[in-house]
Amino acid sequence: MTIKILAFGITRDILGGSSLEMQIPGHTRVADLRATLYAQYPALQKLSTLAIALNTEYASDEELIGEKDEVVLIPPVSGG
Repeated sequence: MTIKILAFGITRDILGGSSLEMQIPGHTRVADLRATLYAQYPALQKLSTLAIALNTEYASDEELIGEKDEVVLIPPVSGG
């Protein structure tokens, strides 16, 4: 299935754009997607944290990704 991944902050720079379409097999967990992204974009592993949201909610690594899910990469945030 094809999913669209939205990227913000430093993840946008690492991916080379604000969105990315990716082919993944059905029954892919968030952890599987994270591993695939780390393999294709090793700079993502250097981030202190990388949250992944599905449909505006933070997702656990065990959650399954559906074809219509909105996937968002959320990098570390700092500010004051």
